[in-house]
Parts: sequence; structure tokens; C-alpha cells
Amino acid sequence: MKRSPTFLITVLCFGFAFFYVPILSMIVYSFNNSRLATVWGGFSTKWYVSLLSNDAVINALVLSLKIALISATFATILGTMAGITLARFTKFRGRTLFSGLVVAPLIMPEVITGISMLIFFILMADWIGWPGQRGFTTITLAHITFSMVFVTTIINARMVQSDRAIEEAAMDLGSRPWQVMFDVTLPVISPAIVSGWLLAFTISLDDVVISAFTTGPGSTTLPLLIWSKVKLGVTPDINALATLMVLTVGVGVIAAGVILNRAEKRRLADERLAFRSND
Repeated sequence: MKRSPTFLITVLCFGFAFFYVPILSMIVYSFNNSRLATVWGGFSTKWYVSLLSNDAVINALVLSLKIALISATFATILGTMAGITLARFTKFRGRTLFSGLVVAPLIMPEVITGISMLIFFILMADWIGWPGQRGFTTITLAHITFSMVFVTTIINARMVQSDRAIEEAAMDLGSRPWQVMFDVTLPVISPAIVSGWLLAFTISLDDVVISAFTTGPGSTTLPLLIWSKVKLGVTPDINALATLMVLTVGVGVIAAGVILNRAEKRRLADERLAFRSND
């Protein structure tokens, strides 16, 4: 049975409204003058001002940003290496096991991942005395392990779509493998690398479950702080804090989209110029 365009558009609008209306409501009520999150008491920005003087929020934000930056960078490096390996080296001993280990965290519940990380760190502390306590280091390692899987998937998909003939042509012209990697392969997949880094950064910044299992005293990330406050009830300061996170992620996504779009146009222009010069 063929669906009419009106019906499909209506369903699409309903889906977008179901997702975005609650976010817009949260943003609007973050400017609420009342202490009750669901009762409008007039327009006010006092909750944003109060966040700037809240040491717990500032410390949690700084900690989350440090963890996200470090974990996203290392996850991108490791994920890029793994993605290139899976795409370019199709036959090596243990490839099936390696590929399964890459896919497993994508389908495994985060609770299981968090528990396994917790047990691992406890055993490591018993065997070699490290880590002495759970905190910044353990959270960062857990986020790297979890988010690099997503980077690997993105890089692998981009490598499969890329034209391998360009790399072979570079080697025929005398380039060494490492030169081909840095001069040809990495520039071609650079949009995927940037996308993977942004995804890893976002995953780390808003993670709650894995962070809850791998954190310790004095290492409360921003999502964990929000979660602990929400247990006592949603207040306008929580709405303001969540609004700032939404705006930060939104600005990052828009900026990344613009950068990737320009990079893709530049790449296509370079390819057309190269083809014309060959003709």
C-alpha cells in the first residue's frame, strides 16, 4: 500500500517534535525565575549566573572536558589504526577475532562494559598495585576503550569507500608505504577522522554508566553531577546546565559540518584538477 506524501511528512514532523519539543521546553524553563522547574515565574537569567559561582559544577565541567579531550584524541589514533588495518589488510591471522572484538562493544550493554572495567581495575590494583584509586585515569582509559570502537567503525567504512588505486598509483611513482599513508591515505580519510574524534568526544562528555563504575571519590564528572542532582528533583539550575551542554554540542556539530563540507569540496576540486592535468 502506497503512503501519501502528506502522511509521511506528518509522521516525520511528529517524530521531530517528539524529540525536540522536550529539549526546547528545557531551554525555555532554564530562564525560569521560579525555583520550581515546571512552574513559570517570569524570565530570569539568575540560574546561569549561579552556575558560574558553583565550584562543584565548574570542577565537574573541567574534569569532563579534560577526560573527553584526552580520550577522544587517543581513541581517534587507535581507532584510525584499527580501521585502516581492517580495511587494507584483509588476510592475517586472528583477523576474525580482531574484528569481533571491535564489534562487540557496539552491541554490548554499557552496564556490562562498566562492570567489566570495574572488575579489571580492581584486579589490576590487587596484582600490581595500579591503579591506586579510581578516578581521572580509570575513567579516561575506560572511555578510550569504549569510544575507539566507534572511531574504528567510521574509519573502516570510509576506507572501504575510498579508491585504492590512488594509493597504488602513489607507490608506483616511488612513494614508500609511510609516505603514502601520510600524503594520500590520511588526507583522503581526514573527514572521517574528524567525525570520529567528534563522536568520541561527545560519547565521553555525556557518558554516565561507564563513568559511574570507574569513578572514585573526588572525580565526579558533569553527567554524574547532573544525575545526582536529578535524583532529588529537576531544578532550573539543572535546566540551565543541560542547556549549556546542548548548545556546546550543537555549536560543535555545526562547526564540524562546515569544516567537513569545505574539506570535501576542496578534495573534489583537487580531484577534478588532477584529472584535467592528466588529460
